[in-house]
Amino acid sequence: MILRIGFWFVVLLAAVFVAHWGAERLTEPLKKLRRQWGITAIAGGTLIGLASASPEVGTNTISAIQGVSGIGLGNMLGANIISVPLMVTVAYVATRKRNLSDDTSESGQSSTGDSATTHQNHEQHRHERLLQVDQSAVTVLALPYLGIITLVAILTIPEPWRGLQPVDGAIMFLAYLLYAGQALVRGRQEGESVEWSAKEIGFAVAGLGALAVGAYFTVRATENLASLFGISNVIAGLFITATMSTTPEVFATWAVTRSGQVTSGATGVLTDNAVTMTLAFVPLALVTVTITDFQLYWVNLVFVAVMPIIYSAFLYWSRDESGFSRWQVLVFILVYLGYVGVMLFGVLNIW
Repeated sequence: MILRIGFWFVVLLAAVFVAHWGAERLTEPLKKLRRQWGITAIAGGTLIGLASASPEVGTNTISAIQGVSGIGLGNMLGANIISVPLMVTVAYVATRKRNLSDDTSESGQSSTGDSATTHQNHEQHRHERLLQVDQSAVTVLALPYLGIITLVAILTIPEPWRGLQPVDGAIMFLAYLLYAGQALVRGRQEGESVEWSAKEIGFAVAGLGALAVGAYFTVRATENLASLFGISNVIAGLFITATMSTTPEVFATWAVTRSGQVTSGATGVLTDNAVTMTLAFVPLALVTVTITDFQLYWVNLVFVAVMPIIYSAFLYWSRDESGFSRWQVLVFILVYLGYVGVMLFGVLNIW
């Protein structure tokens, strides 16, 4: 049995990385679109979020097709809980490096849009134990994301229409269009001239194929692990799939922040989660998902909301420099540990 568990864990990890490899093949074309359309740095994260969250969309689509939508539901909620404290922590640790390399263009913008002046005082930020993040992320990304979570709660919690129905999927799809639209329109600049190569287009197509393959085996591996551990598909999605699916994002956040693009690295998780709670919601809603364990569902949805609330509060009430100090990063970690405790001892009652 141990060998079988180990085998499926390896399959799951490999499938997640294949899916994210596919997503990364879409990142550069989306970056070019951002430059071509003159979209600002933070708003540009909305496009990048399409690529980074596409593995979750694929996983939910396959889980809906395979008739194991509990895996997709658990993955959707679990990934949106663990990702915020994890990525903020990774970004903070990555920026403890003495020198961050600023990958800037002639226009004074980095390849992902952070301004070249963002880290002029990097040594001071290190001394102050501060992860500097552009405060506008609160209004452009965090608050609209909280609006999406509120909409999900309205659509799925009241008893008369509890669960996920096709009409909910249509509403959440429109919600994503509004979310992306408001972010893309704000502060739009004059676009640049970019060139597209056949190689880029070919890689993008290959990326879509890798996404499909990775998503399929992610669901298969999670389904088998749930069976071997004797747990429900929802629990497997919450703690196994969701945790494993954030692994590639950890490496991406580390690399982006190390390159000096700290705002992009620390805010990308919000755009990723917004896509997960809208577009990844759609395939589950289309097949209709009944919420059988209401306590488990609402507790998780509460913690999904708690993470961006803390994120917004810390960033909004920053004093001299906007960002997250070391003690605030520790708060994110403690809140997640509190979530695990509530789940184990309050919801699952392991004792």
